[in-house]
Amino acid sequence: MKKVRAAIVGYGNIGQYVLEALQAAPDFEIAGVVRRAGAENRPAELSDYPVVKNIKELERVDVAILCTPTRSVEAYAKEILALGIHTVDSFDIHTGIVNLRRTLSAVAKENNTVSIISAGWDPGSDSIVRTMLEAIAPKGITYTNFGPGMSMGHTVAVKAIDGVKAALSMTIPTGTGIHRRMVYIELKEGYEFDKVASAIKADPYFVNDETHVKQVSSVDALLDMGHGVNLTRKGVSGKTQNQLFEFNMRINNPALTAQVLVCTARAAMRQKPGCYTMIEVPVIDLLPGDREEWVGHLV
Repeated sequence: MKKVRAAIVGYGNIGQYVLEALQAAPDFEIAGVVRRAGAENRPAELSDYPVVKNIKELERVDVAILCTPTRSVEAYAKEILALGIHTVDSFDIHTGIVNLRRTLSAVAKENNTVSIISAGWDPGSDSIVRTMLEAIAPKGITYTNFGPGMSMGHTVAVKAIDGVKAALSMTIPTGTGIHRRMVYIELKEGYEFDKVASAIKADPYFVNDETHVKQVSSVDALLDMGHGVNLTRKGVSGKTQNQLFEFNMRINNPALTAQVLVCTARAAMRQKPGCYTMIEVPVIDLLPGDREEWVGHLV
């Protein structure tokens, strides 16, 4: 079996778990890791792999798994797709997905490549669950309740705010899809807490939610990467009322995001050129090996 050669672009929390997921996957090999520092201060777990500053320095990459902050995904994806390399990412700004899909679709088609965007657990695998619930109960309401737990995207957004030394953003569900954001920060010297807190609350990640910002002496003392989701839909199948569905999970956030990225990288190798979200990709394409064997096993 010819293995898919995957590059990891970005080596933070998610990148480290992507490395582990690729090592465990039977149909992948690691082409290398792209990080801003290159091979400087290379972590021990990367000793067996090329570590570079630019993906152009790696040999034969089939797909790039983007483990970069959401707000830099578009730029990285455009550059890498133009090199003839497929991309997958975990872009998590729900309101920006349609525009990103449209933009990257044009680039991917022009370069005969595939991009699968927003391939985390939400958006991502939860989106598939919501789609299925909508199909089997076409009338009704779905509530997505996150947490309690650490939000990776929100935490990265806080860290980018001027004056923030370290940060943790916790998502607290209050019910019916409404959430409270608890943000804990260490402040850089010379900055005023009130001004930094106001900037956090004005960020698009937080502006629509009840957000509380607290200054702490150590963010690390609070850190826990556990998270979860409760999806509930109450609706109508045909003309029959009171159909109730519920989906729950409790997870390690970056580990699950990484696993979804890896199985989506596999699926990217099986699509026609263009840009897709996970609900557009056949779920069987997320799995390794023979399609007929999976049909016999799962259907």
